[in-house]
Amino acid sequence: MAAGIINPITGRRFVRSWRIEELLPEARQLYGELEAVLEVKLWHDLPLIRTLFNRGEQNDWLARGGDGGYAAYLDDDPELGNLPALTYPAFGYAGVRQAARVDVGLLVSTYRKRLRGEGRLREEEVDYAALPPGYDRYVFCEGWRARFNPFFSYLPHGGAKGEVLIVRTATPLLDSMFKHRVFVVPIGEDTYWVGATNDNTFADDRPTTAGGDYLRQRLAEVLRGPYEVIDHRAAVRPTVRDRRMLIGRHPEVSDYYIFTGLGTKGASLAPLGSRWLFELLEEDRPVPEEVAVSRFTN
Repeated sequence: MAAGIINPITGRRFVRSWRIEELLPEARQLYGELEAVLEVKLWHDLPLIRTLFNRGEQNDWLARGGDGGYAAYLDDDPELGNLPALTYPAFGYAGVRQAARVDVGLLVSTYRKRLRGEGRLREEEVDYAALPPGYDRYVFCEGWRARFNPFFSYLPHGGAKGEVLIVRTATPLLDSMFKHRVFVVPIGEDTYWVGATNDNTFADDRPTTAGGDYLRQRLAEVLRGPYEVIDHRAAVRPTVRDRRMLIGRHPEVSDYYIFTGLGTKGASLAPLGSRWLFELLEEDRPVPEEVAVSRFTN
C-alpha cells in the first residue's frame, strides 16, 4: 500500500532523516541489486517539492540551508514545472534533493512470484505453538501484528493506520512528488498516490468513509482541475514507542528473532535494517543499540 517515499528531510521542522547518510547509499545499492535479479524497475529518482505555508516556515527552511549538514538535501529554488498552474498557489515552495520513490507493490508481488516459482515460499497461517521443525532460526517479520506474537508481545509495539487514495487525472499533472499537508506522488499513467492519514486508535485495517473524506478535502485544497478516485486503500504501519526499528534475538529463546517497527519510512529503513539483521544472524555482530530489542529488556 505504501508509496515507497525516500525523503531525506522530514517533519515541520525540516529535520534530516535519522542516519540518512547511511540509509541512502544502502537503499540505492540494494534496490539496484533487486532490480537486476527481478528484472523490474523499482527505484525512481523523483524530486520532492513541498509547500511553505508562511514566512516563519520559509525562514526555518533558509536557516536549515545554512547548516552544512543539510546543503546536499535542500533546494531553495526548485524547478516547479507546471505545478503552479495545476495547483492552488502557496506562500512558497522548497525542494528536497536526493528524494526517490520505490515501487513497493511491484517489489513485493514480483519477489513473491519468484519465490513461489523456486519453491522457497510457504504460504500458510503460523501456529506459534507448533512452528514447523527443521529450521535453525526463525525471524518474525509480521509488521504491526507482531503485537500478537506471544514471544515478542512484551515489546512496545504500536500501530498507525494509514489510508490513501489512488487518483487519475485527465492530463499529466506532476513529474515530481508534492507535499501539501498530504503527499501527491506520481505512480505512472497519469495516476497518483495521495496520502496518508494517521490513526493510532484503529479498529481494523480497512478503508473508512472518514479517511476517504479527509483525503478528498485535502486534495481539493491542492488540485485545480478534475480528477477521478480509482481506489481507496488502507494498511497499518508497524510503529514502536521510541520510533526506532526493532531488530534482534529473543532474550530467552536463542533461535527466535524479530524485525519490525519500520513505521512511515520502511522503504528507506529496510535495506540498512536488513543488513544489520543479516550480520546478526550470520556473523553474530550486535545491531546498533538504537534498534536492538535489548533496549527494552535490559
